[in-house]
Amino acid sequence: MISAAKLSRLVDRVAALEAQLASGSAGGEYARLSKEHAELAPIVQTVGTYRNALREQRDAEALASDTSADPELRSMAEEERGTLRERIAQLERELQLQLLPKDAADSSSAIIEVRAGTGGEEAALFAADLLRMYRRYAQLQGWKAELMSLSESDLGGVKEAVLDVQGRGAYAKLKFESGVHRVQRVPVTEAGGRIHTSAATVAVLPEPEDVDVHIDEKDLRIDVFRASGAGGQHVNKTESAVRITHLPTGIAVAQQTEKSQHKNKAQAMKLLKAKLYEMERERVESARASERKGMVGSGDRSERIRTYNFPQGRLTDHRINLTLYKLERILSGDELGDVIDALVAEDQASRLAALSADDAA
Repeated sequence: MISAAKLSRLVDRVAALEAQLASGSAGGEYARLSKEHAELAPIVQTVGTYRNALREQRDAEALASDTSADPELRSMAEEERGTLRERIAQLERELQLQLLPKDAADSSSAIIEVRAGTGGEEAALFAADLLRMYRRYAQLQGWKAELMSLSESDLGGVKEAVLDVQGRGAYAKLKFESGVHRVQRVPVTEAGGRIHTSAATVAVLPEPEDVDVHIDEKDLRIDVFRASGAGGQHVNKTESAVRITHLPTGIAVAQQTEKSQHKNKAQAMKLLKAKLYEMERERVESARASERKGMVGSGDRSERIRTYNFPQGRLTDHRINLTLYKLERILSGDELGDVIDALVAEDQASRLAALSADDAA
């Protein structure tokens, strides 16, 4: 049973936020308060539905137990009481999920880094498959996905790519994709028809808002250079590529996708902020390492998380022992949602169980 006092505090908090935002007294706190309101408002909406269901249940129970009432009405009330019992249990679970402690970055957009791992050209071709999968999935979610950088192999594979996925809640869904993805198939470069195993690594970073990360200009070294690769005469004549090094941490990022030095610098700063934000998040999480044991994976990019087996048309996610025999549909991005939804559900279930255990203790 969810504490009525806790629900009342939530309702009161949202009312206070709405009053403060409407009055114009939020000042410099407007962005933070708006974000808090956006996160709490859906919960309060569920609270309203839950309270209405509880009132209807009390009315139904009163009528069902009223011996002076019409027998047909009592029978209908008895039936409604059973329906409401199920509805209330469903709403309680929904509220429990909404009230779970949230990752502060869950509402953020995401930056996906895909890199070819072991396997040479075949690994690069697999990395290209993963990149297409994420772009298609983002499209289906109604998010905007743009390449920040791309380094291709001789056969059109991907040595390394960075994808900027703009959409509220993108990180919450994509964060479980971090890790090593392994593929088993006959490479196009294999004349003998033998199955090879290759790998690609994926890292998903939350894209911080400006308020999340402060970077001091004196801590940066900015270098400009000529872009390499295809691009015609522009590449040879213009120093448009930008490399930014954050001196305190040694983190360096480079961008050369755009023809404008200004745009490349902006993209590089976005990526640098994401990396610094993630470094700080990892530092905080390492201090709470014991809390992560029940979660779906650690998000460590060295952890093998999934195998794509082409001969059997099988995808296996090793963290939750999920096996699906529709590999092509998943790798196309059309049904990647089935895998992501299963990962999110497992994470929620494990956190609910941990919360229940804590409450019982």
